[in-house]
Amino acid sequence: MKKRGYISAAVVCLSATLLLSATVSADEEPDEEAIRETTHLKISEEPILSLPDEFPRQFTYDSLVDIDYPESGVKGIFLTGGAATGESLNQLTGLLNSTELNSMVIDVKDDDGTIVMNLDSDHEYVAEFTRDYVDGEALMHHLEEHDIYPIARIVVFKDSRLANARPDLSFTEDKGEVWSNRAGASFVNPYEREVWEYNVEVAKQAAALGFKDIQFDYVRFPEGFGYMDEQLDYSRGEYGESDSDNVQQRVDAVTDFVAFARQELQAYDVDVSVDIFGYSALVREEPNIGQSFTRISENVDVISSMIYPSHWGPGNLGIARPDLEPYNLVYNYMDVENAVLAELGEDAPRTRPWIQDFTASYLGAGNYMQYGDHEVSEQIRALHEQGVEEYLLWNAASNYSEGATFDFND
Repeated sequence: MKKRGYISAAVVCLSATLLLSATVSADEEPDEEAIRETTHLKISEEPILSLPDEFPRQFTYDSLVDIDYPESGVKGIFLTGGAATGESLNQLTGLLNSTELNSMVIDVKDDDGTIVMNLDSDHEYVAEFTRDYVDGEALMHHLEEHDIYPIARIVVFKDSRLANARPDLSFTEDKGEVWSNRAGASFVNPYEREVWEYNVEVAKQAAALGFKDIQFDYVRFPEGFGYMDEQLDYSRGEYGESDSDNVQQRVDAVTDFVAFARQELQAYDVDVSVDIFGYSALVREEPNIGQSFTRISENVDVISSMIYPSHWGPGNLGIARPDLEPYNLVYNYMDVENAVLAELGEDAPRTRPWIQDFTASYLGAGNYMQYGDHEVSEQIRALHEQGVEEYLLWNAASNYSEGATFDFND
C-alpha cells in the first residue's frame, strides 16, 4: 500500500420506458395504459465513490514508525536539512533528552524548493529537485529510538526551483523573466492546481516515511502581492472565471489548497498544520497574501501562528517596541487568537505558535535586544498563562537557548 489511487467515476444516466406487461404476444395489441406508465431512473450528480469525512483507521497507511503524540503537547524546535544529520542532530537530540522539549520540525522541502531527503516518488519534480542531504529512513529510526515527535516542514509557494524550471507556474514580468523579491526568491502560483498536486505528493511521501505531522509553510502569495497583482503575468486558473475580486480570489485559492491537502492526506493518518502570520488573526483576512486566519483554521488540525516579537511594528498590540517586551507581546497576541478560535467552537484547531529564539539585530539600535534563556522563557510563560501548552522555537540556524524554562506546569 505504498501508494494509494483514488477511484473517481462518472455516473451514466439512463432513462428507460418499461412495459408493465411482458406477456403480450406478438399478435396481440398492447395495453395502451401499460405503454403510458413508465419508470425513470433518477439522475445523480454525486460521484459513486468519494472520501469520507472521517477516514477509517483500518484503511490508513502504516509507515511502521511508532512515535506517539507527546502527552504534554508538542514542544518543538526547527531543524534545517543540515542540522538533521551527523553531530548537529546528535547535539539537538541531547537538548531534547535533557529538557521538556520533545519534537522536531524538520525541513523536507525547504525555502528554495529543494527536497532534502530521498522520497519514494516517481513524480518528475520530486526527482529533479531532490538532494540527498539527509538519509530519511535513518533519521526516522533515530527519532523513534529517542521518542522524538517528527513534523515535516514543507515550504509550498515559495519555490525558486520550480518557478525557474516552469515559469508558466510562476509570476513573470514584461520580458518573460520570473519575478523575484528583494532577497532573490521566487514564488509559484497558488492558483495552479499542478503546484498543489506536486506539494501534496511531497507531503504524502513524507508521511509514508514516518512523519506524523505535515506542516505547510509559505501557504500564501508573495508579500505585498496586492500591489503588483495587475503588473505581473500569471494564470488565475479556474479562479479567473469567478465574480469575486482579486483579494477574494487569492483568499479562495490559498484556503482551497489547504482543504485539498488535508483531504488528500486523510489516508496517511497524519495531522495537517499550517504556518500563518500572526497579523492575520488581527485583521482576519490579510488581503495582499491571501491568508484568512479563520478559513485556514477550519481546514487544519493545527494552526501555527508566527508571533515572533521582532515581526511586529511599533505600537502593534499596544506595545511601543515589541522586540523589547517578549512576554507582553505574546500575552497580548494570544488574547486576540484565543478569541478568534473560540468563535470557531468545535471546528477550532489546536494552536501551536512559533516563538522567537534569535536576536533581531536588523531592527536597529534601541529596537531589539539579545534573545536567550530569559526571553524564550518569558514567551513560554505568556503562552502558559493564556492556556497554551504547545509551541515551536524558531532559529534559522537551529541554535537554541538550552537554559530556558520549557514547561511551566512543574
